[in-house]
Amino acid sequence: MMSTMADVTLCECFARDGLQHEPDFVPTDRKRALVERFAALGFRRIEATSYSNPKVVPQFADASELLRTLPRREGTYYKATCANPKAVERALADLEAGFGVNEISLLVSATEAHTQKNLKRTRAGQWANVEQMVRLAAGRFRLVGTVSVAFGCPFEGKVDPGVVAADVAKFVALGVRHVALGDTTGLATPKSVREMLARMPPGATPIAHFHDTRGTGLANCVAACDAGVRFFDASFGGVGGHPAKVQYGGGHTGNVCTEDLVSLFEAMGIATGIDLDGLIDTARYCEQVLGRELHGRVTRSGGVG
Repeated sequence: MMSTMADVTLCECFARDGLQHEPDFVPTDRKRALVERFAALGFRRIEATSYSNPKVVPQFADASELLRTLPRREGTYYKATCANPKAVERALADLEAGFGVNEISLLVSATEAHTQKNLKRTRAGQWANVEQMVRLAAGRFRLVGTVSVAFGCPFEGKVDPGVVAADVAKFVALGVRHVALGDTTGLATPKSVREMLARMPPGATPIAHFHDTRGTGLANCVAACDAGVRFFDASFGGVGGHPAKVQYGGGHTGNVCTEDLVSLFEAMGIATGIDLDGLIDTARYCEQVLGRELHGRVTRSGGVG
């Protein structure tokens, strides 16, 4: 049962944000099979890979190899994460070779401490990088800005929502209108989500990127949807978080679980455009790829709708 129309657009993040948390390398053919499955289910946005430094995130040393052999679906955005200008140059080289992605994400962090831990530079330095990356991209990709630790930082604690709103405004001023609000270690609540979204500047299209570290992920998604957000990130089995070699935050840091979110939205009458008959089979395939039971409740219990 695949909806012909969707009220919300979900980005499946398992193949990038999910796998970056894994210490063991997942073979390229397995990654390709995952992304192909996600596209077949009806996901219109898929995180396919990352142009991260392989020394820092070895999981994506095969980024170009994966993209070279990956079939594409018309109307589907395949995204790669870019942390610096060199990453955008790699994305452009693959695009010129005929197999690049059509969407890239540009990263900033809302705090200095997380910027240093995750990106090895100051916030000002990273914003200079972002400006250069936008110039390099030259309109050849759909650009997505990401503000990490938007609702709280594992190093600095509370984050000023005004700082996040200002970061979103900077992205919009650069022509980057889709901006993900990253709840990197699951500190958001429905109240803080509503308050943050009320501050969004004109021209911004917010993307809800929530983690379920403290069990609030689905509630935060509903709050965001009620506030008008129509773009959401999720990951099968709730996997993901920080890169395996760049650890921060305690306990479970995974994303909102795709199968649980799809089931909840559909039961609420919010169409996702996802093939519900294939949802659980794909969730189980993700478990096979990682060789363990994951965190999806619907995988064990069935949907609520």
